[in-house]
Amino acid sequence: MTLVEELANFVVRSSYEDLSAEARRELKIRVLDSLGCAIGALEGRPLAILREQIKDFGGNPLSTLIAGGQTAPDRAAFYNSALVRYLDYNDTFIAKGESCHPSDNLGAVLAASEYADRNGKDLLTALAVAYQVQCRLSEVAPVRARGFDHTVEGTYAVAAGVSRALGLDAQRTANAIAISGTAYNALRVTRTGSISHWKGMAYPAVAHAGTHATFLAMRGMTGPIEVFEGNKGFMESIAGRFTIDWSRENLEIVRRTSIKKYNAEFHSQPTLEGILQLREQHQLRADQIERIEIDTFDVAYHIIGGGEEGDKRIVRTKEEADHSLHYMVAVALLDGKVTPEQYRPERIVASDVQALLRKVEVRPADDLSARFPVEMPCRIRVLLTDGRRYDLEIADYPGFYSRPLSWEQALEKFESLTAPYTDGELRRAIAETVQHLDEVPVRQLTALLAQVRLPAAGGPAL
Repeated sequence: MTLVEELANFVVRSSYEDLSAEARRELKIRVLDSLGCAIGALEGRPLAILREQIKDFGGNPLSTLIAGGQTAPDRAAFYNSALVRYLDYNDTFIAKGESCHPSDNLGAVLAASEYADRNGKDLLTALAVAYQVQCRLSEVAPVRARGFDHTVEGTYAVAAGVSRALGLDAQRTANAIAISGTAYNALRVTRTGSISHWKGMAYPAVAHAGTHATFLAMRGMTGPIEVFEGNKGFMESIAGRFTIDWSRENLEIVRRTSIKKYNAEFHSQPTLEGILQLREQHQLRADQIERIEIDTFDVAYHIIGGGEEGDKRIVRTKEEADHSLHYMVAVALLDGKVTPEQYRPERIVASDVQALLRKVEVRPADDLSARFPVEMPCRIRVLLTDGRRYDLEIADYPGFYSRPLSWEQALEKFESLTAPYTDGELRRAIAETVQHLDEVPVRQLTALLAQVRLPAAGGPAL
């Protein structure tokens, strides 16, 4: 039996009853958090582009778009996944050589679940499957160092989750995963150098393609069953050799994912927590700052600190700003928060933040790198023009998997993100439906999501 067939058997046998009470609770919190991120992203320029394209191309109205309208499931998967992803505010899983955002799978699983008229238990199970596949492959088969994007592992996760949502048998599931995993291997250049809109669209594109591939497999299309271990397959061409026993896997990895407190790239979260603590404790002002020195673990340094993925002091766009530790620290110190507001074009180019970010120095530290990913440690030193100095070391933040958020804390984030596009009654209805998702049909949730208000045409864009 090939590895993809073993994976397919895992997908097919997975059930809601396999989820612990803790995993069920955490999945519901992830759904609420993801929907908050999605609704909060409605002003994003790339989302307007996607809406224009869906309007132009059409699509059989089988799956609901957040904020109204329906289209074909693969296009709904792209659009709703793009909403979840665009703000870069959704959950994260970290391993030594890879990180990913497993809630990126929600748009595809939601579209397939609605198409198949599933209930909330089915949706949660399919989402848990996608989480398990993506996160475990990120652990055992990282691809970032080889020049490939973390969305590569997602090609297997999307097809697995959509297959489970559609209720496919093992053979069709294996073919779906094989097609998706063979065809959609993205390059890491998406997140290096000058960063474009595609940073937020890369996984939604995988959600679209993987959903499309799974529907083809549902209808009988076959794929390369030796996709993992075969000649010129994933192991030989991209990841290298690895082992994973899908017969021993469970659905609990969601409990090792983290929710962001700040609207910023994940590895920045403890640093932002620390700089905001120092700001409050010492009433720091930008005009007092001589220099800010940050020692951090190597992964953070290379992705957002100016290491191998490029100079992070050149910040002109939202995509560059939320992947620049220099910018995020500077705007946090200036504004006292890091929310979608801090990524509006006029804020990014403002002279105060552009001047302050150039006073931020980021360095890798071997001792901190050794503690990752159990912790995400950093040391912050703020030097003032009058000679005073403030130091702080911090290892995590509220929302890190070892300090999980409560439902009430997640609800507070959801409320803040969705308030501009919903009234109180709709917010309460969405939240209560998610909280009791295992008791309702998926279409009850999608009907509520369709009632979210689109931003006014010509309004401010993120």
